[in-house]
Amino acid sequence: MSEPPATRGDRPTRERVADYVLAHPGLHFNELVRRLDLAPGQAQYHLRRLVRADRVVDEEVSGRTHYFDPGIDPIERERLALFRRETAREAVVELLDGPARPDAVAGEVGVARSTLEHHLDGLVDAGVVEKRRDARGRVTLALTDPEATARSLRRIEPSLPDRLLDRFTRLVDALLE
Repeated sequence: MSEPPATRGDRPTRERVADYVLAHPGLHFNELVRRLDLAPGQAQYHLRRLVRADRVVDEEVSGRTHYFDPGIDPIERERLALFRRETAREAVVELLDGPARPDAVAGEVGVARSTLEHHLDGLVDAGVVEKRRDARGRVTLALTDPEATARSLRRIEPSLPDRLLDRFTRLVDALLE
């Protein structure tokens, strides 16, 4: 279930932004703007100051800037940012059941193999997923640390706009096949 947009209340905007980032680690810039109902320039202004004051950390992952509590480990930050994307998150959830072939994961997630591979690139680079080859060269996907992955997944609740964007991407991908 999607969270409602953050309410304005009487708190100063910068405090609202800081509190929201700390409560929702890994949100990307556009999602933060939507949820807090801020103008992009206003959000940039406050986020820059929060980053300079070391109250928030910004990190670019796969072309999007995500925001975190500075106390979150850099490895965890990358995982959380990746798991904010529905396709990557669903692929990882499938792999919690154990190693699987890429075609099976793509089928379960409901995406083309090329779309899955795109998301796997980031997951492999982050050390979340590994590709194992058997003697015949066939690939099997496996989580490198299922327990850490499950802990990270519990911290993420995707928003409705995130889910809709991911589903639109899937639709376009299916139309292009």
